[in-house]
Amino acid sequence: MITEYVDRLHRAQAEAAHAGVDALLISPGPDLAYLTGYDAIALERLTCLVLPATGDARLVVPALEEPAALASPVGDLEIDIVGWQETDDPYALTVSLLPAAAATMAVDDRMWAVKALALAQAAPALNLEAAGRVLRELRMRKSAAEVNALRTAGAAIDRVHARMGEWLRPGRTERQVGRDIADAIIAEGHDSVDFVIVASGPNGASPHAELSDRVIEAGEPVVVDIGGSVGGYCSDSTRSYIAGNAAPPDFAAYYPVLCEAQRAQCEAVRPGITAEQVDAVGRQLITAAGFGEQFVHRTGHGIGMETHEEPYIVAGNSLELEPGMAFSIEPGIYLPGRHGARIEDIVVVTDDGAERLNTTSRELTLLGAG
Repeated sequence: MITEYVDRLHRAQAEAAHAGVDALLISPGPDLAYLTGYDAIALERLTCLVLPATGDARLVVPALEEPAALASPVGDLEIDIVGWQETDDPYALTVSLLPAAAATMAVDDRMWAVKALALAQAAPALNLEAAGRVLRELRMRKSAAEVNALRTAGAAIDRVHARMGEWLRPGRTERQVGRDIADAIIAEGHDSVDFVIVASGPNGASPHAELSDRVIEAGEPVVVDIGGSVGGYCSDSTRSYIAGNAAPPDFAAYYPVLCEAQRAQCEAVRPGITAEQVDAVGRQLITAAGFGEQFVHRTGHGIGMETHEEPYIVAGNSLELEPGMAFSIEPGIYLPGRHGARIEDIVVVTDDGAERLNTTSRELTLLGAG
């Protein structure tokens, strides 16, 4: 893995040089973990990787965090650790490590605003940019090891969906079911629970519904969207269930349309097709069936060390897909005040098509009346 971190650092430097950025400044978060393997704690004290487009990288850390930094893969990388004491100015220290002729520095997209502003104040002559345009070129093209990590995470969340009948039944609240699902996400191999959506009846018409104390009623559709992290990589899968033995007639009318749209979109994924073309494949089918206005969000989002990252599968994104890109395919149909449905798989672009990382049934699952 150390070899992969070295390669990532070198590629980040090359991308920075190509983009006209003299140095990347990376604080705790997914970018720092991606580049160095250091999953640093986000504190008010500044931790910052200084990665010049040419030259050696340095890691600025509070003195009390030096042991943690050394214990991480950083200790085996060619990165000098520069510690600072409580009475030091870490922003002036960080700026002092920039190349002498630097004109532009780019901070990671997740850096706290107060830290980015302090760096800008410490180097008023330098242009300050967001580093996302540099790092996304690396992170959205997954290596074989990253794809395998996503595959492991996908299998773990599939095992949770396969157990849904243990918890989802009439008479229980969304929150009760959500707690059981969260426990199962850990039990089935995740390191952490990232989110749990259990949206019953009319709550299912809200794509990002929060868990509530609403009691699930017999025969209601329930949207279950769940995800966690395994070894730093995320899972995310949605299935729609019926808490009973039969679906409402209006739901039964549009669910097959959703299944066909999601299937067609997954099968359309291949190198060279654009993100917006994949979105259009499913959107056209749903619109032709009369539900276009009820598909209210993009088709999907990239996934990796974050649940949402590049590339985004949405109208207006002309990015051509390439092998190693991983993202969700999750069309939905939502009828306000009544119910909704969504089907979500993570797919990875291969050399000649795509691999679905989620394999549980996409057909409507009836969980019985309880």
